[in-house]
Amino acid sequence: MTPEVKAFFDDETNTVSFVIKDPDSPSVAIIDSVLDFNFSNGRTDTASADEVIAYVRENDLKVEWILESHVHADHLSAAPYIQEQLGGKIGIGANITVVQETFGKVFNEGTEFQRDGSQFDKLFVDGDTIEIGTMKVDIMHTPGHTPACMTYVVGDTAFVGDALFMPDFGTARCDFPGGSAVDLYASIQKILALPDDTRIFVGHDYKAPGRDEFAWETTVAKQKALNVHVGAGKAEEEFIKMRTERDAKLAMPKLIVPSIQINMRAGQMPEPEENGKVYLKLPVNIL
Repeated sequence: MTPEVKAFFDDETNTVSFVIKDPDSPSVAIIDSVLDFNFSNGRTDTASADEVIAYVRENDLKVEWILESHVHADHLSAAPYIQEQLGGKIGIGANITVVQETFGKVFNEGTEFQRDGSQFDKLFVDGDTIEIGTMKVDIMHTPGHTPACMTYVVGDTAFVGDALFMPDFGTARCDFPGGSAVDLYASIQKILALPDDTRIFVGHDYKAPGRDEFAWETTVAKQKALNVHVGAGKAEEEFIKMRTERDAKLAMPKLIVPSIQINMRAGQMPEPEENGKVYLKLPVNIL
């Protein structure tokens, strides 16, 4: 089965959100939604999410799932806002609990912050399946970028989050707490073991040098042959060395501090303080 895919590209964070539709029904899932955030003044905006919501409503679609490929460090999730507007269940990988435990300590969240993944409607493990209308979704645990990264395989199509980027840009970083270049290499091999004609949709694009347009769709065959980090049969040792040296030179994502605090709560803000206002923490000399 080939799902219908509508992509929404967010220029501010280079994130691609997807609406995946069952061709035989109005049922859809939304992957990796975006809540706009102005870091300079701490204000949120729903323009990006509203574009997705408008598309769903204009086409009389039914949202069954709101899926996260992982706990994003570069944008805020709009999952609860979309759920309020359109319904659907919010799902993420079961290792969200590992992320919550790790970053619960980073942000000194205290005992009131639940680290059991209960903020989400469903926690997935490797081999789980769900349905979008008549379509079966096979769920693969593909850690490395983060411990909770998942790939959603729908018919002849795979949504890989940040595990892989377009072939000319390579792969995701592995230096966040809980990340692992060893794990990412193994996860990528799982993805590349899918049939060669499997369509791959990536979660970000940064327009590699020499390419004029943003892109987010490729295939397993193209990744195997052309990916600059893992293509042409690059060995695990070579990948780990490249990834480790490259990651050591990368700055932290601009929105990592607000993103992690909110996304590990399934897109919800922290509880308001005594004055009724919501505040985010800025860890000093930790990240």
